[in-house]
Amino acid sequence: MMLFQAYIAPYLKKYKKAMLATILLGVLAVLSGAMLTFVSGYLISRASEMPETILLLYIPIVLVRTFGLSRAVSHYLERLAGHNAVLKILSEMRVKLYGMLEPQALLIRQRFQTGDLLGALADDIEHLQDVYIRTIFPTAVGLCLFIYAITMLALFDWLFAIWMVFCLSIIVFVYPMFSLYTLKKHQREAKRKRGQLYRKLTDAVFGISDWMISGRKNHFTTGFMNDSRSSNKMENKLAYWNLSRGFQLQIISGVILIMVGIWAGNAAQQGEIIPAYIAAFTLVTLPILEGLIPLSYAIERIPAYGESLKRIESIQQFVQDEEGSKGNVQTLKKADISIDTLSYRYEGEQADALHQLSLSIPYGQKLALLGKSGAGKSTLIQLLQGAIRPTSGGIFLNDHSPIEYGDQIYDLVGVLNQKPYLFATTVENNIRLGNQQATKAEIEAVMKQVKLAHYMDSLPNGLQTQTEETGQRFSGGERQRIALARILLKDTPIVILDEPTIGLDPVVESELIETILTSLQDKTVIWITHHLIGIEQMEQILFLDQGQIAMQGTHDQLMRTNQRYQQLYKLDRGVED
Repeated sequence: MMLFQAYIAPYLKKYKKAMLATILLGVLAVLSGAMLTFVSGYLISRASEMPETILLLYIPIVLVRTFGLSRAVSHYLERLAGHNAVLKILSEMRVKLYGMLEPQALLIRQRFQTGDLLGALADDIEHLQDVYIRTIFPTAVGLCLFIYAITMLALFDWLFAIWMVFCLSIIVFVYPMFSLYTLKKHQREAKRKRGQLYRKLTDAVFGISDWMISGRKNHFTTGFMNDSRSSNKMENKLAYWNLSRGFQLQIISGVILIMVGIWAGNAAQQGEIIPAYIAAFTLVTLPILEGLIPLSYAIERIPAYGESLKRIESIQQFVQDEEGSKGNVQTLKKADISIDTLSYRYEGEQADALHQLSLSIPYGQKLALLGKSGAGKSTLIQLLQGAIRPTSGGIFLNDHSPIEYGDQIYDLVGVLNQKPYLFATTVENNIRLGNQQATKAEIEAVMKQVKLAHYMDSLPNGLQTQTEETGQRFSGGERQRIALARILLKDTPIVILDEPTIGLDPVVESELIETILTSLQDKTVIWITHHLIGIEQMEQILFLDQGQIAMQGTHDQLMRTNQRYQQLYKLDRGVED
């Protein structure tokens, strides 16, 4: 009920006029179809009596035409109004969920798998539109139709109307409740299996190279196919029930149709209705039954909606818990980093990714972070960004943990990674992402810092040049300089360089490193790298191995005292002993 109040009820209230209009138009469409068959049955019967003049059939003919048009128009307007309201609701729900996820993206990514998040954003939110289109609207229309049909029938024969209440209640109440009870467990299990399959496939696609390299491709394929067959088996059970239930409802509808036909014949024989109404009353039963049968399908979907709501709720609750644990910490233009016996272990792992790490990085220091893949470099950076919590020990920025800063951590820490993303807009707009309030003069100033001002001036449109999708208008080095300008404009005291020169030729790499270090000379720089070009300019070098500090010192110190570093330095330059 709380989930309904949070995700369904507010939109019902906000769009109540559109909802009521949709239901009324839906009722009108079904009634138009019912009246079309009713008048058509009457017209056929009257025409068979060979009236003296065609004028006696003129009104029924006009009504057939009128109800035929009314049915089509009402059905179109119902879909137009209903889908318009639902698409607006769907848009708001997506924005609401994205707004909840985006500020905590790093934290959430550590807690939930990519497939879970994509499933919530795509599958679950998309699925909730069915609450309105396939449950609320058909149920409301069906109940209105049920009341209307019984009321109209009672005007002719209230005893038979009572009997029809019992017969139609089988379709309107008994089968929907029975379907809900029977399928509750199966639908939840099917929803769970679909979500699990979605998650596995999504994460496998992102990690396909790892599967190939590890030689476990067949292991994944076999496991995925088994899960897929299990999911299909559950789907087949649901499909079989839907087919068998549909067949049963059609049999019940046929029995009701026969009973109405018999009643109409007896009523005509007793003079309560004219004979021409026999076919009319019999045929009008068909569209009414067609309007009532969807109730069984509408109600049974409720458990599936519950599963989607629960998955969204679990993500939202996690975000709320994280936000509730954060205080209002003031960010400063300077930040000292202190790491005290820091350890972190990933869930399910036997060893720490980082173990008992202690380090001090005063503001303005330039630190190079070396180490092979899996040594703990990325883990340390994630801890610094507040993306994950330490297993033990602590990491502090100005005596506060990164988690405490919440969204403000981005005002302290900027990141220049291997492939910075440039949007398909102008260079100026891409740079302005660092500071939306920046002036044109400030943008031009950072362009001079990254040594792109002269090149931009040589282009016909200058800063208004389109970068094209992913920035493909520019070379790799130019894209990195534009991204660096964005970071300079943001003016964070700490900048993380995550191998920003990888893939560049040595000349461009050396020039870019020089530009980066010159531009960031008054900031704390943490440079993750495998190449040692420009390493001499770093004030401290840290080599991580299996989550611990294996080497630490300046370039000169390590060259004098550490043979391993000497070998790494020579190998990086292609110098043999």
